[in-house]
Formats: sequence, C-alpha cells, structure tokens
Amino acid sequence: MTESHNARAVVTGAGSGIGRAFALELAKRGGEVVCADISLARAEETVRLIAENGGTAHPVVCDVASREQVEDLALFAELTFGAAPTLVINNAGVGIGGTPVGDIGFDNWNWALGINLWGVIHGCEIFTPGMRAAGKGGFINVASAAGFAAAPLMGPYNVGKAGVMSLSETMAAELSGTGIRVTVLCPTFVKTNVAIDGRITDTGTKLAGKLMASTGFSPERIAVDTLNKYDRGRLYVVPQIDAKLIWRLKRIAPALYTRTLGLLGRFAPQESTEKAGV
Repeated sequence: MTESHNARAVVTGAGSGIGRAFALELAKRGGEVVCADISLARAEETVRLIAENGGTAHPVVCDVASREQVEDLALFAELTFGAAPTLVINNAGVGIGGTPVGDIGFDNWNWALGINLWGVIHGCEIFTPGMRAAGKGGFINVASAAGFAAAPLMGPYNVGKAGVMSLSETMAAELSGTGIRVTVLCPTFVKTNVAIDGRITDTGTKLAGKLMASTGFSPERIAVDTLNKYDRGRLYVVPQIDAKLIWRLKRIAPALYTRTLGLLGRFAPQESTEKAGV
C-alpha cells in the first residue's frame, strides 16, 4: 500500500516537531508538500530542509484557529497542486496544563480548544468536500493519548484531544467506502517543543521536559510509523507501550483506573495560571 507516496499533502504545524517530521517524510516518499505554520520562518525552514534533499514544498502562514485562514490554506493548496490534496495532516497543536478545572480560566480554554480542537475541525470540514469530489484522499488527525487517558490537571488538553479522536471516528464511519481514509494518531511523549511553546505551569513544563527526554519517541519515528499504518488503513495509531497499556487498562477496569489517577493527582504539584505566567 502506497497511499502516502507521491501525495499532494498539506501539513499544519509543519514548522517543527511532528509536523516537520511528517513533511520531510512525505517529501522523501515523492510527495509535494504545503507546509503550513503560524510562524512563516519555521515553515520556510522546513521547506528549505526538504529542498536540500531534492523535494518540493511550499511555505504558508496559517493560524488553524481561524476558519478564514484555513479556507485560504485550502485555496492555496488547490491552486498550487492544480487539484485537491490527497492527504491532509491536521497536526498543529499546543500544550496546556498544570491547573485543575475551576482555576484554568476561560481565556485558556478558548485558546487551547481553538487550536487543538477547532483547528482540526476547520481542516476536516474545509478539505473534505474537495476529496469527496475527487473520490480519493485521506486525513491524519493528530490527537494524543491524553484523549483517552484523561490525566488530572490537563483539562483543556484532554478535552481537545478527545474531541479529535471522536471526530476522526465519526469521519471514518461517514467516509467508509468513499475512497477517503482517516487515521488518528495518539502518542504519549514525543521529543518536541510543545511544552515550551504552550501554556503549561513551570513545574509542569519541567516534568514534561524530563519525560520527553527520558521516554519520548523522536518525531521522525512517529511520522514514519504513522504513515506506514495509514497506508495499511489503520484508524488508530497508538505507537508507544505506555499508551497501549493505558488504553487497555481504562477499558478493562475504568473505575479503578479513574480512582488511581485521582489519588496520583493529589500528589501532583499545582500552580495557578497567574503564577505560571499564563
């Protein structure tokens, strides 16, 4: 199966981390890539890396929280490719955590869900009609193990990623038999800058940094594994052993899982968003 090869691909959040790894790997597989990022400089750097290896890519600025900007992205991609994209990777996301529900603040909820959830909704709603008309294509939506793990002090992040999982499952059912496939990626820790760029308390940032350094997979490993499983028609990609264990434990003993998380959460250091400078 070679669905990810020679693709006309759009990748959001392509300026760093998993998004950059996806863009580079797709170019290696003979694809032409539109590299969208909120930072033009980061997008251009990804395009430069692709060009150095003989690939073809195009940078574009896009804030996925803005429906209008995603609509512009879709128009740019269709004009650039001369046809609808054959693969859209809704990857752009931000980290947020460290405070319990009730202390998070609506500005933080709106900011996180605007990118992590509405960004994916915009990408799916706007790009699906073109793929339907073409009768082929696919989406890789980047969620997280947080979407089913529901760890304490990560409310907005958990909710956004759970929504991405549900949206992906819904689309997979709706698009079954149409020639359009859907894959949702649910990793745990990946060596990216999401904790640094996000709205995470100082304590949470330090802990996340340690866990990424000690247990995190490289973005390149995640990208290759996900594209290979997308080629095989997999709906869920749960790449790490800890994520697989959480997935199974929650389904086997959901009440015990939740009580255990609650007990662990009581020992987690908490800071207000004001203290964290969020």
